[in-house]
Amino acid sequence: MWFVFALLSAIFAALTSILAKIGIDGVNSNLATAIRTVVVVVMSWGMVFLTNSQNGIFEISKKSWIFLILSGLATGASWLCYYKALQIGDASKVVPIDKLSVVITLVMAFVFLHEQFTAKSLMGCILIGLGTLIMVL
Repeated sequence: MWFVFALLSAIFAALTSILAKIGIDGVNSNLATAIRTVVVVVMSWGMVFLTNSQNGIFEISKKSWIFLILSGLATGASWLCYYKALQIGDASKVVPIDKLSVVITLVMAFVFLHEQFTAKSLMGCILIGLGTLIMVL
């Protein structure tokens, strides 16, 4: 089931890029990011209440709070940079560079989470990097 959700995530991310590029025309990138964020917040809390999981907020550990807040800050910084890049660049060039996050995530997962880094992972990172380079040149 994780594969289905991951694939849907990729599809929605692609839609996000195209819809954002169209919607950001003539709009300040920071304002556009703020509008998008409000929509995401409303949608996320809507899902929390729809699934009746709001009481779980009291069970979150201090460590989880810290890392979820840091993750939120990283997401916000990513979105602000992404929207600015989309506003001034071509989506066909911005998106592949943004997706270098795959390579960076694999390396960080190896270093910080001690996940396995195999020859297959290395080859995938190299191919993604080369593919990105080819797409943006």
